Amino acid sequence: MKKINLKISDITKEKVCAIVNAANSSLMGGGGVDGAIHKAGGKAIINECKNIRNTSYPNGLPTGEAVHTSAGNMPSTYVIHTVGPVYKNSIKESEQLLSNCYTNSLQLASDLGCDSIAFPAISTGIYGYPKEKAAIIAYKAVRKFLNQNNMEVNFIFSTEQNKKIFEQSIKNL
Repeated sequence: MKKINLKISDITKEKVCAIVNAANSSLMGGGGVDGAIHKAGGKAIINECKNIRNTSYPNGLPTGEAVHTSAGNMPSTYVIHTVGPVYKNSIKESEQLLSNCYTNSLQLASDLGCDSIAFPAISTGIYGYPKEKAAIIAYKAVRKFLNQNNMEVNFIFSTEQNKKIFEQSIKNL
């Protein structure tokens, strides 16, 4: 099953194997999608994130990397946490770092045996990545992965406007 869906939804309610959290490097929650996922998932997620910080990433999760926890109280099985680039701080390498977020999340989901995943628009909120550029990078990374892997990929948007920006940006790819 190789399918890409664009949806307006609440990512915390998606019934997929894994949802992706646009996390900060601390993995301790924050605003936007990150805060919503931590709130909806409950204490299990924060406890597992603390364990990751204590064992694997004491200095924080590097940008572009991905780790997983359970989904706690949410209907998905896993949360894959990835740290997107702050656009103004990493313009030169931001495209590769953002692509890595998608590729590493997809690979981790595949390694976990997932057949479906839901992504937010990583780095397009407070991290300031231009939505049009981010859409092209995300879509290309997903399409490349799906050339050699079977998975249902859902891009989840909070508004119709954001979904339309994504659709317009990838229209000619």
